[in-house]
Amino acid sequence: MTDYKTARTAMVDCQIRPSDVTKYPILEAFLSTPREAYVPTGTRPIAYAGEHIVLDGGRAILDGRTYAKMLDALNVQSDELVLDLGCGLGYSTAILASMAEAVVAVESDAKMAEEASATLSAQSVDNAYVTSGALTDGNAKNGPYDAIILQGAVDEIPDALVRQLKDGGRICAIFRDKTHGECRIGYKTNQKLSWRSAFDASAPLIDGFETKPEFNFT
Repeated sequence: MTDYKTARTAMVDCQIRPSDVTKYPILEAFLSTPREAYVPTGTRPIAYAGEHIVLDGGRAILDGRTYAKMLDALNVQSDELVLDLGCGLGYSTAILASMAEAVVAVESDAKMAEEASATLSAQSVDNAYVTSGALTDGNAKNGPYDAIILQGAVDEIPDALVRQLKDGGRICAIFRDKTHGECRIGYKTNQKLSWRSAFDASAPLIDGFETKPEFNFT
């Protein structure tokens, strides 16, 4: 039988801390959240193996190191409302819920959204709300948000999401590149985003966030 508590501690000590993630709220969130409860049953033995866990439809649960570094760069505060896009089976939302005041999670796969909601409830996470819908649409009715995070790679960020971010807010995403990926933080000031590089990272592309082809009519 897998000792998940020991595996969880090893993930923090061997994957997250060595990546210069030292903020207590982040470390405590990863130590206290049972990742194995939010992954497909067949992958529970490798829940803490240090790699993305692939879900249906090209979705993924990001590995602990990458997700922790994203949260470190995003700098979520305990009084903030966060939008979690592409929550999968709810693990990313559970981590955020232990750090923020409240979390709104969106998952495009209705079945996964339902399962995420049920698991969060079973784990007594009562400050998170999961809904199903197009990730590119976000969730405007519960915004605006202090922070937005995307659980996968993108080519571009739709204007609809920028509008849902508070002025002074931040958005975190992994941008796809031909040679490598890069996690960036966008800071909204005067209704415009300015981007800063955080660290190199790669993740599966989220459907709908790819660059749309341009057509030239001659």
